Amino acid sequence: MAEQHTPRSLIVSLYGAYGRSPDGAPLAVAELIRLLGVLGVDAPSVRSSVSRLKRRGLLLPRRTAGGAAGYALSDDARMMLVDGDRRIYATEEPRLSDGWVLAVFSVPEAERHKRHLLRSRLARLGFGTAAPGVWIAPARLYEETRHTLERLELSGYVDLFQGAHLGYAPTAEAVARWWDLPSIAALHEEFLAAHEPVLRAWAAAPGTAEDAYRAYLLALDSWRRLPYADPVLPLALLPEDWPGTRSAEVFARLHELLSARGGEFVRGLD
Repeated sequence: MAEQHTPRSLIVSLYGAYGRSPDGAPLAVAELIRLLGVLGVDAPSVRSSVSRLKRRGLLLPRRTAGGAAGYALSDDARMMLVDGDRRIYATEEPRLSDGWVLAVFSVPEAERHKRHLLRSRLARLGFGTAAPGVWIAPARLYEETRHTLERLELSGYVDLFQGAHLGYAPTAEAVARWWDLPSIAALHEEFLAAHEPVLRAWAAAPGTAEDAYRAYLLALDSWRRLPYADPVLPLALLPEDWPGTRSAEVFARLHELLSARGGEFVRGLD
């Protein structure tokens, strides 16, 4: 499946990369239009997507220091981005000894729409299905899971547990049942096909700040989905030649080469 960079997703990636000043200063609407225009997003699409993010409570209308109309991150959006940073920029190798977090939920039939919301949200957090109503993920995802369930007012339906897998099947075999590993591997291969050539080209001949901004934001927008689709399991539990290792290395190198240089274009220094 070809990569799709929607205006709304690109705006989230833009705020995550360059829109989190310590004082919470907003990005002006004109700046959002300029920065998204470089990626081929027209002004009406920017305004429409910002309105959707505003309705979701992620962006708040604020005036810039110069009095221009703009949007700042809400507290919920900031927490969401901070939680995401732990996945997106993770460098530590996962360890089997870290254990697992289990989410066990029960939703009354009268509120079955929340059952669907719970399942979809746990899946988006990277949980696999161990049994009906029992979802599993690496234990390091506990804090983000707790924050997410509380933010969505779903915590009253869920019990969370932490522990080890004791059998009977070998853990590597169980993991292959809990997650669709071939589909996850395909996502990594897709990322590599799109962005590994960019890394090679940039390493051979660096471009302008605008080039760096464009390449980095597209790479970030693609990459930030992967640590949610992929729970990032210990290599001992994964098939040989797992492509997730290489895709993580490619993104880390792109971040190192392009992020700060792209920031020059965002600040109007190019």
